[in-house]
Amino acid sequence: MREKDVPQDGGINQGLPEITYAVDENGRYVAVPSLGWEPKNIANAQAWEVISEDINTQARLGRDGKSSPLAYHLARHLMTVGLAASYVRLPRWRVKRHLKPAVFNRLKPEILQRYADLFGLTLAEFKQIPKAEVHLLDQEQL
Repeated sequence: MREKDVPQDGGINQGLPEITYAVDENGRYVAVPSLGWEPKNIANAQAWEVISEDINTQARLGRDGKSSPLAYHLARHLMTVGLAASYVRLPRWRVKRHLKPAVFNRLKPEILQRYADLFGLTLAEFKQIPKAEVHLLDQEQL
């Protein structure tokens, strides 16, 4: 793509440019700021909608007592069980068990604190699941 052809469609970046590489008039690659490209913006918006739905599903399951607050926080931080396990230095099977409310409610404070530290929350904040729905993108950004 030529430097002059870099799209400036706007979108979910909220006016913040991202770097795109293009070819200048001398045939060299240069970094060019771009406000976005409509097909990319649509794909990203759709992905964020799916992520929002997953977060809201985990929150609903947590409020209904079918899953632990850990499941909600994993979804909110886009983390897998394996990634969380590596950060808190526990086997994956144990972290997976902690997704069950009955097991989560019996966890030692030291383990809960590891999870809270991972997410940058206090212990009280970590144990809470918000009542409001999460919307990661406003319709105006689409």
